[in-house]
Amino acid sequence: MNITQIKYVLEIAASSSMREAATKLFISQPALSSSVKDLEDELGILIFRRSNKGITLTDAGREFVSYAKKAVGQYEILEDRFISKDSGKERFSVSTQHYNFAIRAFTKVVKKRKPDKYIFTIRETKTREVLEDVGSLKSEVGIISFSGANEDLIKKLFRDYLLEFTPLMKRDTYVYVWKNHKLSKRTEVSIEELADYPCISFDQSDNSRVYLTEEALSDYDFPKMIKSDDRATTLELIADLQGYSIGSGMLSDDQAILKGLVSIKLKEEDPLTIGYIVRKESGLSEYGEAYIRELRKYKEI
Repeated sequence: MNITQIKYVLEIAASSSMREAATKLFISQPALSSSVKDLEDELGILIFRRSNKGITLTDAGREFVSYAKKAVGQYEILEDRFISKDSGKERFSVSTQHYNFAIRAFTKVVKKRKPDKYIFTIRETKTREVLEDVGSLKSEVGIISFSGANEDLIKKLFRDYLLEFTPLMKRDTYVYVWKNHKLSKRTEVSIEELADYPCISFDQSDNSRVYLTEEALSDYDFPKMIKSDDRATTLELIADLQGYSIGSGMLSDDQAILKGLVSIKLKEEDPLTIGYIVRKESGLSEYGEAYIRELRKYKEI
């Protein structure tokens, strides 16, 4: 087994067909199939189930992919730090759910530290990827939240990924609508009153069987829902379809893209606990420590 074979499996799992994966990898389909078959024979498991309808992961394949993602992530970190032409530059990475304060804290670190050469990364991404990034040390710090509806699940995942969570704030539940929405002048609204409008939710779907969300009321059966994985698209949907999204009510005045949004208190309560995660017993760089100091300026609890 080698890193190339592992990367092949991950590309196939993320593609709709073997042909598509081969095209993305710039190799022939027979060569790709042969490489994966050799890996399956070596491991003594069937990773993919082949049929005339295409390929799907087996149960053993799903388990292999979950470990393979971590292995490739670690390899890429080593490759980036010690092999690439940029190995002499300062590095720092953050993974976060969609919170503007996390971005503002990041920019403050860059402005204050001012290293001569650096490659810094901030990933605004899905809940699962925040957990995986910090658990695998792809990112030093992660910003994450949970509500009462998924608190037990998230805390179990903290343990599984060997993560330590520090709460910063606990926020009531709000809805965001566009400024010209019929309900935009209200100070409080109920979910029932929003039934005629689409709820725009951040798409957290992945290859796992567990659905994760960064929004409150994740177990509520919304009659109309549109999933989006892009912030600009979400805002356009809210504006054009008179839709709404659910969040913490934190809107930044210095974010021009958000200036059309209005936050309204939601009658139904499912408060969000928001904080940061780090890998247990893993030391932080000077940038990680500086970033946490900036985050703590937002601490309310």
